[in-house]
Amino acid sequence: MWGVMITLLLSACNGILEDIYDAPQPKGTQIYGFASMDDKTHTGRIYIDATDYTEWHYIDLHDKRVTTAAVDATSPENWDFAIHRYDAKTNGGAIAEIDAKDFGSMPAVGSIPEESFVTDEWTTNKIMVDMSQMMDGIIRYAEDWYNPCLSRWLHVDTSTMPPVYTLSGKTYLLRLSDGAYAALRLANFMNDAAVKGFMTIDYQYPVQP
Repeated sequence: MWGVMITLLLSACNGILEDIYDAPQPKGTQIYGFASMDDKTHTGRIYIDATDYTEWHYIDLHDKRVTTAAVDATSPENWDFAIHRYDAKTNGGAIAEIDAKDFGSMPAVGSIPEESFVTDEWTTNKIMVDMSQMMDGIIRYAEDWYNPCLSRWLHVDTSTMPPVYTLSGKTYLLRLSDGAYAALRLANFMNDAAVKGFMTIDYQYPVQP
């Protein structure tokens, strides 16, 4: 479903926001989806081209599959979390932000307080899908579920131009709807050509409770 049109008060001049939305570059030989897996450590890496603001990328950790669909399309039957540019949502799950630099330094799952887990919330002004009229102060948003905790894995500061992008450097524990756990880390948000929107996600699944 398309969201409502929301008018923003922007004082920017023409060209000042050009660094925020990079045009997608031609795809090379990069492997998309589940790019690497280690069955011994239950770890791997997922690489997603999330440059298109009109798409969600649904990630199924069970079957190691990524399904791309339009923002207004029905989600696939099986998925665990999804990515829209830098935004994220879960499939009935919950996220806890862990101050751990890698999977090996995470605390035991049982030691994490229940109140640390954040469920999705419905939003009408977070998921941007059309910035073609941004310089006129108009942005179109999609109405959808959104996880504010997992979406903190990248902070975009637009108070200065060009914007400043900062990875949180933290680990995010995903409690799936079936009670299993996965750990996620955003390793990068650009490709080798420094085009933003190419998401490199490290994961561990399952994480022992």
